[in-house]
Amino acid sequence: MTQARIFTTSFASVYPLYVQKAERKGRTGPEVDQIICWLTGYDNAGLKQVLADGLDFETFFAQAPAFNSNAALITGVICGHRVETIEDPLMQQIRYLDKLIDELARGRKMSSILRSSTLSP
Repeated sequence: MTQARIFTTSFASVYPLYVQKAERKGRTGPEVDQIICWLTGYDNAGLKQVLADGLDFETFFAQAPAFNSNAALITGVICGHRVETIEDPLMQQIRYLDKLIDELARGRKMSSILRSSTLSP
């Protein structure tokens, strides 16, 4: 079985597309960063370093400090696939992120996106 091309794609090359998608719908880059940090455990400095280093998606998720255990609460369809039934763990992590960015662009409240009733400061 061949590896999906997205696995070797630079996260830094896709990150601006996440921000653009959010901004087109009136959301912000810092909100995108908050989602990425919530999902992966990176802090803002770590995220900036990942972007500067040009890590691919596979390395980005492999080195994630603390992938959020609440990610399993992310459900729905993205790119024609139900995220909760994707078998490849890396592809599922990528699609979780895609789904969260999509929810942000659709105007959902951040507390809903982050699967919590309250946001921590």
